[in-house]
Amino acid sequence: MTSVPSPVSSALPPAPPRAARRPAIRSHHGDVFDDPYDWLRAKEDPEVIAHLEAENAYTDARVAHLAPLRQTLFDEIKARVQESDLSVPTRRGDWWYYGRTVEGQQYGLQCRAAVASPDDWTPPVLDPAVPVPGEQILLDGNVEAEGHEFFAMGAFDVSDDATRLLWSTDFEGDERYTVRVRDLAAGETLTDEIPGTSGAFFTPDGASILYTTVDESWRPDTLWLHRIGTPVSDDVQLFHEPDERFWLGAGITRSRRYLVIGVGSSITSEEHLVDLNDLTAPPRVVWPRREGVEYSVEHAVIDGRDELLVLHNDGALDFELVSVPASDPAGPRRTILAHTPGRRLLDVDAFRDVTVVAYRFEGLERIALMDPVTGALDELGFDEPLFSAGFGGNPEWAAPYLRLGYGSFVTPSTVYDLELSTGELHLRKRQPVLGGYDPSDYGQRRDWAIAPDGTRVPISLVWKRSFGEPGSEPRPVHLYGYGSYEHSIDPGFSVMRLSALDRGVVFAVAHVRGGGEMGRQWYEDGKLGQKANSFTDFVACARHLVDAGVTTPDRMVAEGGSAGGLLMGAVANLAPELFSGILASVPFVDALTTILDPSLPLTVIEWDEWGDPLHDAEVYAYMKSYTPYENVRDGVAYPPILAVTSLNDTRVLYVEPAKWVARLRDAGSDDVMLKCEMVAGHGGVSGRYNSWHERAFEMAWILDRLGVAGS
Repeated sequence: MTSVPSPVSSALPPAPPRAARRPAIRSHHGDVFDDPYDWLRAKEDPEVIAHLEAENAYTDARVAHLAPLRQTLFDEIKARVQESDLSVPTRRGDWWYYGRTVEGQQYGLQCRAAVASPDDWTPPVLDPAVPVPGEQILLDGNVEAEGHEFFAMGAFDVSDDATRLLWSTDFEGDERYTVRVRDLAAGETLTDEIPGTSGAFFTPDGASILYTTVDESWRPDTLWLHRIGTPVSDDVQLFHEPDERFWLGAGITRSRRYLVIGVGSSITSEEHLVDLNDLTAPPRVVWPRREGVEYSVEHAVIDGRDELLVLHNDGALDFELVSVPASDPAGPRRTILAHTPGRRLLDVDAFRDVTVVAYRFEGLERIALMDPVTGALDELGFDEPLFSAGFGGNPEWAAPYLRLGYGSFVTPSTVYDLELSTGELHLRKRQPVLGGYDPSDYGQRRDWAIAPDGTRVPISLVWKRSFGEPGSEPRPVHLYGYGSYEHSIDPGFSVMRLSALDRGVVFAVAHVRGGGEMGRQWYEDGKLGQKANSFTDFVACARHLVDAGVTTPDRMVAEGGSAGGLLMGAVANLAPELFSGILASVPFVDALTTILDPSLPLTVIEWDEWGDPLHDAEVYAYMKSYTPYENVRDGVAYPPILAVTSLNDTRVLYVEPAKWVARLRDAGSDDVMLKCEMVAGHGGVSGRYNSWHERAFEMAWILDRLGVAGS
């Protein structure tokens, strides 16, 4: 291809907004920093809102010429999606539960239909064009969203006796949900209403609700018991976690024997059990917390004995699996899966007739059936070089099948049922992709870059074969990265991505340190005092793609969001010459300012990930050496940058990208834009059509920077 990046606009837009500079001194550990744009954090100030609206108007003007392309991309996405569709039903009790989407509607419907008989475990094959006999619509998201610019659903649960429904909603984007309850037999919403929750579910008898609330820093810290039909003021506090470093979560074991209350920081966890026959009894700690020790528990019945399967990292970097008596968790440990360096154990699920283990090995997640007595593993094999596989969707303890999810960069999301009695794998559904999609038209492979310290860093590539193998000639490249919290960017299919691949773009993922792709050490080597490895790894991946002839710097755009937005800001400072554009979504680009303020949401919890610059001068100096906002360099030729944020985001405040953009303009880079959704949260706008429009906006800008906007 011979196209070159088109100019951002054929007509000069108005001058970019210039935020006023107002002195704001920050002083820590003898370092004094003047932060002239910190006034932009006053969210309720009309001047701040006016500035954000001016930024939006400027961005709209700069990308006005891309309006036809945005519409084309939206139309392409829409044309590939089967808009009226149904999920694969999952059995719970005497009902099949499934989701439904309807053409033209923003939100999905949650439905159910009765099973044909007690022995009916084969999910019905549903056709969106054919009515489902006896279908009950439990919840219609479109009805819930009426009258609201933003809508997100949190909890959704049906009581074990199938007579009651609870659900929770958020209409602001701040992730504070209000719980409501419906009597399904009568079709009436009850008077119970619980605001300000983060999670909720029924007790097994359906008479009560267990829910969590958050503190002022948005940390889930308290578990409550609400008796349906009684005032919320009478709710009973079952557990409170006072340590500001720890989040609280709760759930019921699949066996319906225990309530598990878990508290955890980034590096330490502790779990408690409550017998469901007496929810008000004091919780029993499994293993008392020890700094740096993480574990999770799963109830299992092994040879008639109640045991707890404990996945832990006590002296086992990549975790090992042991069992302990449920009646005496502090008792003797029986090792089931010993620690194996490089095999990162991720999860264990116990059913009546099978135990399943998920682990990561050689950069890919694996699934295996496990003998809980001997630890023998029977790994499920897949024939693609890059893939994602996981288990889930089986709420029933005695289900005779295991529900699996599978996909890759080229294989659409697929649902299988593994029949336990025969080992046969049944294909239940593959995500339909309209318009004649053929997976064989696309290729995927893994490359390896060499970081400055000699570490081999994996890069995943996906492309359309008709344009040739990457490296045969330079091609436009869309390079994505994240690299924090041990979060892995696994191979996954995207309908939206096809629009770029079909225009000759190579999509690449830089699996940098700080993620979890290569095991726990991979994560440890990209956090705290080694965080800079994430940034230099990404730069090494970009340079590898150039050196290997896959692309050239004027045909490569980088993208990352949230902590991946920090990555974007850092690589913009480190190697601006490598990219023709950078897209930073809800970017954590003012990390030091945020992590210094323990009153902000998540800050204290984040100290385990980034360090504590408030009390540690070395951490302060290290973070200041890389935090993007404070390391913008005057006179540097930064590539065009698009920062996308949301006014109501509680995880990464809008003020971070707003300040960053203002500072970049100070440094002489006017080719930066800020797009702020005024009614949205960390995940962006709500509604599937709205989200398609949002992604079309971003993709149009990316394609423009790659020089294929006219393709």
